[in-house]
Amino acid sequence: MSAPIRNLADLDRLAAAGAATLYPQRLKILIGSATCGVAMGARDVEDAARRAVDALGLDAVVARTGCIGCCGREPLLDLVLPGGPRVSYGDMTAEKTHDLLAAYAANGDTKPQRALGRFEREDHVSTGEVHEYAPSVNELGGVPIWQDLDFYRHQRKVILRNSGSIDPWSLEESLARGAYRGALRAITELTPEQVIEEVSKSGLRGRGGAAFPTGQKWRFARAAEADLKYVVCNADEGAPGSYMDRNVLEGDPHAVIEGMLIGSYAIGAREGYLYVRSEYPLAIQILQHAIAEAEVHGLLGDDIFGSGWSFRLTLRRGAGAYVVGEETALIESLEGHAGEPRPRPPYPVTEGLWGKPTVVNNVKTWASVAPILTRGADWYASMGTKGTTGTTVFSLEGVVNNPGLVEVPFGLTLRQLVYEIGGGLVGDRSLKAIQAGGPSQGCLPPSTLNLAIDADDRPGETVVMGTGGIIILDDSACMVDMTRYLVGFFMEESCGKCAPCREGTRQMHSILNRLCEGRGKAEDLPLLERLSQTLKIASSCGLGNVACNPVFTALRDFPEEFQAHLSGTCPAGVCAVGKAVPA
Repeated sequence: MSAPIRNLADLDRLAAAGAATLYPQRLKILIGSATCGVAMGARDVEDAARRAVDALGLDAVVARTGCIGCCGREPLLDLVLPGGPRVSYGDMTAEKTHDLLAAYAANGDTKPQRALGRFEREDHVSTGEVHEYAPSVNELGGVPIWQDLDFYRHQRKVILRNSGSIDPWSLEESLARGAYRGALRAITELTPEQVIEEVSKSGLRGRGGAAFPTGQKWRFARAAEADLKYVVCNADEGAPGSYMDRNVLEGDPHAVIEGMLIGSYAIGAREGYLYVRSEYPLAIQILQHAIAEAEVHGLLGDDIFGSGWSFRLTLRRGAGAYVVGEETALIESLEGHAGEPRPRPPYPVTEGLWGKPTVVNNVKTWASVAPILTRGADWYASMGTKGTTGTTVFSLEGVVNNPGLVEVPFGLTLRQLVYEIGGGLVGDRSLKAIQAGGPSQGCLPPSTLNLAIDADDRPGETVVMGTGGIIILDDSACMVDMTRYLVGFFMEESCGKCAPCREGTRQMHSILNRLCEGRGKAEDLPLLERLSQTLKIASSCGLGNVACNPVFTALRDFPEEFQAHLSGTCPAGVCAVGKAVPA
């Protein structure tokens, strides 16, 4: 049984052990082993690396890490060179892995012509420290520095600060990069009110789509009178093309656990729940291990840091219903009921889980908290925009050259996201639309490219990105068909509790089916608009309120495609009605 961590000296002692494995004095072979990497063959690459180390007699360690964001080049393998930098290689196979390590064993050849980039420094965001790798040896001079690559140049890692660098199964490596120092400061040096004030001053807002000020939510829950209170992490991510929360959990679970520990102290909650959908088995395994590690070292449980504060965290698996992403439906599910939204008010901060005050925040929100306590509110507020500070994470998918996981400060334009970070469209095709911020945001036309990403909708200046899933569509896509797909998603995910959502999504989908099959009628478009208006004003919860957005945006921004379908053609040649072939 490990002795519980009580103070900074205890943290430093374990952090030193983590630094020894994080930055060893011998060759380290680091395999990207998040779900994206595993799906592309990371386990075969790891096995090949271990076999090569044994066969070649290399003095090396093979380790796993989370997703560093470059999902389009998985599997990724990094060599952390003794006396040199960290060098990253993409599109690896078992054969390429053996060849690389054989060349290194023979004469130190790192095959720089195959490298994606090199790291010569890594920021420890939670502490502000920097780890400097030794300078590049001569043959690596032509390998670009990782932070100078187009994909990373605009990025600023806060939420994903450790993902892709640490072993997510190692508490010690998390501590080596500053984990739990924010919790130590909050619990042993500050009052709950001071913690809430720091979070409020930072400007942190919810990253789950609603963008409610986090400090304000915590203040409401703190003020509520109750014998029990709860904090909940909403990790029920289910939008098409979205995998931001999953990768945070798989790459740096203690970032979320520490954020929840700080939040529990701030509002006075001695129990918390991590609600994760069952479709994330790797994230669940890593979280279970991380919670157990935190309990063993006294970071969860009784008398944390010898302060008298106690907090217990329980992981719960969800059944995968998208509607449970709505906080009151999630609470219903946690209580053992069907995941159906509750009418509001009362709001969860005053009457939530089992009728007690409850703070529900998203994975990315909880993961943002600890650096605010270690680096200060002003540091955090220096990133982003005046109204929406800090950073957010996007999954960039579709027909872009550089798909992957992206973390940027608010204020970046869509053009920078698509054409600089994303590297433009595959085959230099023309951009038709951006399915931005999850299905609830609908599709944006190319005319929005110069708008800044924000949580506030200022016409002509900003675009609201919602949960953060982004899918890029080129001129081979049909917007009527895409609208049908998005409405179909809401139809399937509707809990069925209220008639406007249950029947409205079904009727909208039926009309869009007719249009795609060449059976559309002139009255269909006005009817689609009326149905959308009904859903917006009459649905019981947020899912129904936003299920109409794909229709609104498509009718507004792509009217010519709907008219073409009424006339019997699909300009993109996608639908059964159309015989046209894209140019």
